Amino acid sequence: MGDYRRVSEKQDTSPAAPGSPAGSAPAAAPDASGQPAVKPVIAAAAAKRANASVMGMIIALVVSIAAFLPIVLMNPSPKSDGYRPNINVSAIALNAADVAGFTPVAADTGDTFRANYARWESGGGSGVPAWEVGYLTPKESFIGLVQTRQANPTWLLQQTKNAPVTGTRSAGGRDWELRDTGKGEKSMVLTDRGTTVILSGSATLDEFTTLAAAVVKSLESNPPAGAPSSTATPTPGATVSPSASPSP
Repeated sequence: MGDYRRVSEKQDTSPAAPGSPAGSAPAAAPDASGQPAVKPVIAAAAAKRANASVMGMIIALVVSIAAFLPIVLMNPSPKSDGYRPNINVSAIALNAADVAGFTPVAADTGDTFRANYARWESGGGSGVPAWEVGYLTPKESFIGLVQTRQANPTWLLQQTKNAPVTGTRSAGGRDWELRDTGKGEKSMVLTDRGTTVILSGSATLDEFTTLAAAVVKSLESNPPAGAPSSTATPTPGATVSPSASPSP
């Protein structure tokens, strides 16, 4: 009678890997570095919790936007032209007259040009004391006015940004010297009645001409530089008006 404990002929006779217990699962194939490849595994419950957290944040963000959007739409930003300083150029010019030695020009442009500063500069930096006014044009450009009795070639080049003379332009019955940098900045220069007036900025030539005509009218209404002036006694501290917005 044969032994019922006889080993089956189909038994796997392949040798086990050294150090591995018999019957264990085959080890993972090593990668190129000789280390076994590791495959990260995220449990289904953990993945579900992660997705739920992301969806919760998205829903909270949408709810927050929906809550604040009606408030923003119901309170639109106020439409405003911004702060406009009330600069009385004529009054400041009269107060600066005794210090300047001439009556500074105060161009009457109505409501078309707005002055954003008017001041007397002692010339501490340039060596040339001058009357300065800044104008905002109807097209929201800028023209700066400078007037002095002590103009010199170096100062003139500084004020006009070394722009070459490109011709003349008539304004107020005077021929102004036109200087153009070719980069949008231009200047109109006039020497008349003992002073030199320079208009500089990026405005259009038409706006320059309008302001220049008003300047000539003011020049003609004032006594020439060096002549006795009937201006009022200066009010202390009124010869300088701080700029509400800095000049370009």
